[in-house]
Parts: sequence; C-alpha cells; structure tokens
Amino acid sequence: MKRNIVIAAVTAAALIGGGTATALATTGDDDGPARQTANTRVSDDDRRDDRDDAEQVADADVTAAEAIASALKHTSGTAVSAELDDEDDSGKTVWQVDVLAGDDTWRSVSVDPSSGKVLGAHKDDEDDTAQVRAALKGSAVTAEEAAKAAAGKGVVTSVDLDDDGKGQAWEAETRKQDGTEQDWKIGLDTAKVTADRSDTQDDTDDDQD
Repeated sequence: MKRNIVIAAVTAAALIGGGTATALATTGDDDGPARQTANTRVSDDDRRDDRDDAEQVADADVTAAEAIASALKHTSGTAVSAELDDEDDSGKTVWQVDVLAGDDTWRSVSVDPSSGKVLGAHKDDEDDTAQVRAALKGSAVTAEEAAKAAAGKGVVTSVDLDDDGKGQAWEAETRKQDGTEQDWKIGLDTAKVTADRSDTQDDTDDDQD
C-alpha cells in the first residue's frame, strides 16, 4: 500500500512538472528497494523550443535573395544583411533584413519566410555606418546577388557584409539537406564564391581543444 502511494505521488509530481521523475519505493520484502520510473510526455511547447535549424530552413519557402528583394520594395536603401532567425517576442522564424537608407538611418525589416510578405520594420541603431559605406563604395555585387551566388552551395540561411580590413566581402552561410553548414566569401566585385578559410580554421581549432 505504501509503495503504491509513493509511486502515485511521484507520478503526479512528474505530470505537474512536465518532466521525468524517478522514485525509490520499498516493496515490503527482503529484496531491498525497487526502482520505479514515471515518464511523462514532453509538452508541445518543449517540442517547439527544441526545433532545430534544419526544420527552420525547411519551413522557409522564400530564399534569402527573395527576402532581400521584398524588404527593399518596402524600405528603400541598401541591404547589408539578411538572416533567417527567431523573433525574440514571438519565437516565429522570419527573415530579418537590415537596410541602410540614403540618410544613413538603419531599418530592420521582417519578412515572412513562407509568403515573402513584409511583416514590419523598425528603426535600428548601428555604429559602423561609415565603415559600411566605405566597403560598399564601388562594389558591383549587392547582397541579393551575393545570396544568389551562394545558393549554388546550399540553402542560404544568412548573408552579411564583412567590412573589416583587407578581406572585405560578402559572407554567407549555407545549409545542406544533411544538416552540413558552411561559410562562404563572395567577392564584392566578381561575385566569386570561395570557402571561408577562417571559418574552417576555427572549426579545426575547436576540434583540437
């Protein structure tokens, strides 16, 4: 009787907590304690929280290049980055496109990855406007064109301007169907796509650690 009461109590606690509980119960004989495990089903919220990047990419019918084009129709300027990401307030996966306007103001434009519809835009603060302008001066390749060039390597999940030092270029991240991710450099003048060696080196260093 006591064993049943203990197991029932622990099972109830597991259901309330939404997790897994393990109880030790006395059988009443000389064989010692018996271990009883109560399992509960993971909640739908937990399943959504555990959705990985591969599922986010699978849900995106709109490519990075299409998202950029849609954002620029809504907000005129120069697209500097686009990323398939989760919104902090809703958890919904959207394309976030950063646009630098002619008056040097920044706008972050949210684009629906299923329809390409602009969901909204808000003013953003950036402190590297001059650096971005200098990197893009005379550039023949836009963010949209860079995204299209990188699409031959996999599904583009982000494209961004690398405006540091001599290695100025567009950077893109792609993901293949097997989940393999890779970073690429796209030339500002030629749209030539090359593997990001710095990314490869970082991965090698992490493996050695």
